Amino acid sequence: MVLVHSVTRAGDSVIARRRTPGSAVGAAVTPSASPADRATTRPRTETPRLAKFHVPEILFGPGSLSEAAHAAVRLGARRPLLVTDPGLCAAGWPNQLSAHLAEAGLRTSVWDGVTPNPKDHEIAAGHVHYLQENCDVIIALGGGSVIDAAKGIALLAGNGGTILDYEGVDRMALPIPPMVMVPSTSGTGADVSQFCIVTDTARNTKITILGRALVPDMSIVDPQLLTTMPDWLNAATGLDALTHGIEAYVSRAHNPLTDHHALQAIALVGEHLERTMDHPGEEAARTCMAQAALEAGLAFTNAILGAAHAMSHQVGGLLDLPHGVINGVLLPHVIRFNAEPDPHRFVPIAQALGLPGTITPDSDAGAAEAAEWAALEVRRLADELGVPTGLAEIGVGESDIGVLSAMTLADACLSTNPREADQADIETLFRAAM
Repeated sequence: MVLVHSVTRAGDSVIARRRTPGSAVGAAVTPSASPADRATTRPRTETPRLAKFHVPEILFGPGSLSEAAHAAVRLGARRPLLVTDPGLCAAGWPNQLSAHLAEAGLRTSVWDGVTPNPKDHEIAAGHVHYLQENCDVIIALGGGSVIDAAKGIALLAGNGGTILDYEGVDRMALPIPPMVMVPSTSGTGADVSQFCIVTDTARNTKITILGRALVPDMSIVDPQLLTTMPDWLNAATGLDALTHGIEAYVSRAHNPLTDHHALQAIALVGEHLERTMDHPGEEAARTCMAQAALEAGLAFTNAILGAAHAMSHQVGGLLDLPHGVINGVLLPHVIRFNAEPDPHRFVPIAQALGLPGTITPDSDAGAAEAAEWAALEVRRLADELGVPTGLAEIGVGESDIGVLSAMTLADACLSTNPREADQADIETLFRAAM
């Protein structure tokens, strides 16, 4: 683990500096050890494990929407399917993109039958539309629900069956159509991830589909699209990005490549999310939040996630509520649970969020204070954004906890949580979050 002295937030970069042992606020300055002494006390550096980093081609910047047409052409499109939703259609973005596609000589078919937390039957309907219109490349313009629906349609187009057949890891055997993603929210990271989250309407839960084939071919991130988000969606997706960053950083599957992106995302959300709520038209803050969502997506698609997401998927499937809002309620409790046996990994997270002062690297008490500060800061941010203080306020009852906890244990995200959790632990966490 890299022990971080400070995290410098400059909007476009986060620099983690190693601490020198013994340096703390108010601590006495001790003489430097001799080279020989340092050689005998320095811990051995562990041999780094192999790290695979999945990533699509990415184009980032204001005004990049038109590039989706060129990307589709390069991927062989003649009859692309544009997946979106009614809210985006009302905002005018699909019409604008359709015009760019027409200029590139493409005959686009638009399908907007997606609702928040995409349902299994919606993906089935989208697949039927794809086949009836003889489509090839799939383009998604929207938030995480639209992008997940597009991935589901692509999966069925290449492999057949029903979307529920593919719950789990690497269940698809055949290639899927090329995918171009254009995110319209600043949080889900679905445009760069190998995840597809779908609501199983029979069981009232969300299933997780995970596989390398689901990483899109192209992600086009245009911060201008974020300006038409309603405030509640801006808040929810921003909290989702923060949860992605924190859970990816402490994940069992983290590595140095994911660590950088996770801390970058955490710092950017901490610095800019509230400002986008107060100044929604400010391009600089929107661009930073677009970057935060992207960086968080790059982190979690490679490091995976943890208990907050595993639990949130079940609540979202039960109540069909915004995923990021549920994360905002659960995350402080999961931070405390994960930090209890070893809080040190949460020190850089707290510093990225703006923890004042410094922490002695080997101080268990200082690390525990930093982890608690991070949990409180997440809750403070959630309060500022109007997130309910507990699950009971959004409709979860005591009678739901047993079922929600049992289903959480089957969620793929729980496998990389840094602390083992059984059903009793999950039930305790749900009750703490009530």
